[in-house]
Amino acid sequence: MSDDLKLIYTGSRVESLFLEEMLVDNKIGVIRRDTLTASVQAGWANGSPEDAVRMFVDPHNYDKAKKILDEYFATRDK
Repeated sequence: MSDDLKLIYTGSRVESLFLEEMLVDNKIGVIRRDTLTASVQAGWANGSPEDAVRMFVDPHNYDKAKKILDEYFATRDK
């Protein structure tokens, strides 16, 4: 991954799809890297479903994206 991107999330594919949609709705571009799905398609499994996806954002969107995700995670477990 490029040094110009900042990691914003590591977790499951299902939750990453929801979070990506939430960020895109807030005009924040996301790059999602799904190592488990990519490795299965290549013929082997690498990783686990709990940490299969990493999402990255541009550094100038990082603070806004972090705030959105922090608010989501704070209310998710209530």
